[in-house]
Amino acid sequence: MKTNWPERVWVNGPLRIFFQQNEVKFFRSLHEPEHLQKVLEVGCGNGIGVNLILRAFGPEVVEAIDIDPLMVRKAERRFAKRAHNGTTVKVQVGDAEQLPYGDGSMDAVFNFGIIHHLEDWDRGIREISRVLKPGGVFYFEEIYPDLYANFLLRYLLVHPRENRFRGPEYRAALERAGLHLIEGYHETRYTILGAALKSAAG
Repeated sequence: MKTNWPERVWVNGPLRIFFQQNEVKFFRSLHEPEHLQKVLEVGCGNGIGVNLILRAFGPEVVEAIDIDPLMVRKAERRFAKRAHNGTTVKVQVGDAEQLPYGDGSMDAVFNFGIIHHLEDWDRGIREISRVLKPGGVFYFEEIYPDLYANFLLRYLLVHPRENRFRGPEYRAALERAGLHLIEGYHETRYTILGAALKSAAG
C-alpha cells in the first residue's frame, strides 16, 4: 500500500535519514558479507536507503522497488544524476507481495519498515526468502502496532488493520520462510532491528 502525506514527510525527513544511517551501521555489525553482487531494497521511496546501502555494503548491483510511481520517479532522478563507482542501480514500480525477480537472485534484501504496510505481510516475507540465494541475508527494520496504531497515530497514519504482527508472529514467520535470526538483533515493544540468514539448503 502507498503511504499518506504524514508518512512521506517522515520518511523523507532528516531525522529519518539519521535513524537509517545508524540502522545500516547496526546491520553491518550483525553480519558483513565478504562480497555482495546483487541486492534488493523493498519500498525504496526516493532512494535514500539505496544510497546508504551503496556506501555501507558496496554491492555491484542494487535493485529497488516501490509501489508508489511518484517515489520511483524521484529515486530515478536521484540516481540519473550521480555516478556510483561502477555500481548499477535499477529502480522500478513493484509490489513487495509479488516481487518481480527470480528465485535465488539476490545476495541480500533490505527492508526499512515496509513489511508492516502489507496486507499479506507473511507473503511478503516468503517472497523475500524466495528471491534470496541460499545463505543470503535479510536486513530489516520493522515496527509493531503499539507504535503505528496507538491512540495518537492510528487515525493519522494509514495502515492495514487486520492480521497485524508483533514480535512472536514476526519471528515465527521468518523461521517458516527459512530465515534464521542472527544473534544480537534488537527488539522492543515497538520495533525490531536485525538480520536473518536464509537456510543454506534453500
